[in-house]
Amino acid sequence: MTDIRAVVGLDFGTTYSGFTYCHIADGNNPVTNDKWSNELGQLKTNTVVQYDEHYENIKTWGYSALSKRPNKKKGNKNESRPVELFKLYLGKLSDELKPKLPVDYKKAITDYLREIGKLIKDSISSAWSEIEFLENVLIVITVPAEYSENDKGIMRECVYNAGLIKEKYSGKLQFTTEPEAAAIYCMENVLKIHDLNTPKTTFMIVDCGGGTVDLTTQKLLENKQLGEITERAGDFCGSTFIDKEFLNALRKILGDGAVNLLRDKNYGQMQYMIQEFSSHAKLPFTGDKSEFTSYELDLEDIAPAVMGYVTEEIRHKMEEIDWLLVFKYEDIKSMFDPIVERIIKMIQVQLDNNRETCSAIFLVGGFSQSKYLQNRIRQEFQNRVKTISVPTFPIAAISRGAALYGLSMINSKFDLDRTMSSKFVINERVLKYTYGFKVSRKWKDEDPIEKRDNGRIHKFRSMVQRGTVVKLDQEFTSVQTPVYPDQDIINFPIYCTTEYDAQYCDEDGMELLGNLSIYLPDVNLGIKRSILFALKFGQMEITASAKNQLTGQNYQTTFKLDL
Repeated sequence: MTDIRAVVGLDFGTTYSGFTYCHIADGNNPVTNDKWSNELGQLKTNTVVQYDEHYENIKTWGYSALSKRPNKKKGNKNESRPVELFKLYLGKLSDELKPKLPVDYKKAITDYLREIGKLIKDSISSAWSEIEFLENVLIVITVPAEYSENDKGIMRECVYNAGLIKEKYSGKLQFTTEPEAAAIYCMENVLKIHDLNTPKTTFMIVDCGGGTVDLTTQKLLENKQLGEITERAGDFCGSTFIDKEFLNALRKILGDGAVNLLRDKNYGQMQYMIQEFSSHAKLPFTGDKSEFTSYELDLEDIAPAVMGYVTEEIRHKMEEIDWLLVFKYEDIKSMFDPIVERIIKMIQVQLDNNRETCSAIFLVGGFSQSKYLQNRIRQEFQNRVKTISVPTFPIAAISRGAALYGLSMINSKFDLDRTMSSKFVINERVLKYTYGFKVSRKWKDEDPIEKRDNGRIHKFRSMVQRGTVVKLDQEFTSVQTPVYPDQDIINFPIYCTTEYDAQYCDEDGMELLGNLSIYLPDVNLGIKRSILFALKFGQMEITASAKNQLTGQNYQTTFKLDL
């Protein structure tokens, strides 16, 4: 690292990406890029590429690949769809939730990184002409916390093929998790402002992105170290899901067929319509009815192609109102509320899972700029959490945190890379306890009468038995379903015991490690909602996770492993 002279923090996101760069001699003045092709003043651009008709070479990328104002002189010519959401092929997302791509996802990632890499190189050379990019720059890329070593290996391969590093296994490319980067940024920029910059302060990061919302709770330790103290949680309830609610509203007016044809044949127009909705309705919405003005959408001007896709009956209705749609306060609020409620529920469960008092909640990410979201979170949690705040540059928090992380590695002032500093010496061990969780099932004749409760009985479900030899990061799983059709939360009380066989959680020697809760929003599906519960044994800890297999929503918590 002795030849490193500049650091780049790259936030490669599912829907938006951005980067921050700084000279190691002037780490207090990081620069977040706000100059993109055909777009100025934005700290991020869309994670999208537009290829030629053979999907070989990129025609354009970022914001310009999505948003296209209709050109009436050229008519409504069919357009090839841009490639997006390719990052979803990394991680543990189920195949059903992954988008269909016309190119290999690795090619899409590589091509996008190559384009954003050109902009990074130009920014570095413009700022410091003496710096040679491949020799003097450390790149820190953020990844989701659940990424495996294989996922990071694929990212490294794509970065190398994109020409951002000279050698595939170069130390000039490092990774940090998105929650950790956001926590570092808040630690360095927000805790001091709120007089919370003291050891043992506990704070929650709510990263509200375009596709996902991710939560993590961290504790500030001595020497500027951070420790994760409770579960990480993630769900697909970012701001783009409000856009989907907007499209659902259009479907009710124009019909499913018309919206589907607009999507399939004139994707640029549909995206332009969404951008107009975002700029003039979604972003300004505060929830204050007194200051709300109706949002008017002129389809003839914004998305004229859809006029040719509606049925004759709908055409007559639309012509009577000159193709002008008016969305009132309740219309916009109804688009927000299902998404906001899911975020609030996530925060509630996170606070309930937290074994220590949470001093602050910091909202970061692009969606955190929504005044309505901010107001709803403050109203809901102001009596439980003293400080609820949005830091400066919330949309750039992760890229700026990644740059700070890189600087810490270079300057060696404090060690935030626990995975690099901890060498796994023990690859397998014999468990001293039996691990499992409490379940509720129907009472049977052979069960004790005194343990019966409303026709049900609580029992211990063993996951892995004492004496089992487990390898590092070996995982044990069990699929569970709700007990009641209208149940919207499943709790997993996690226990361990010195006994090889145990039936009940109140037996002697049984110890409650903690409780993991997962929110289940789709109550209309009754008990047909499967949850994959897992225990994974790490070097010095156990990780418990629960994943909604229908939605991809996941929760995770960590317990210390008694060796």
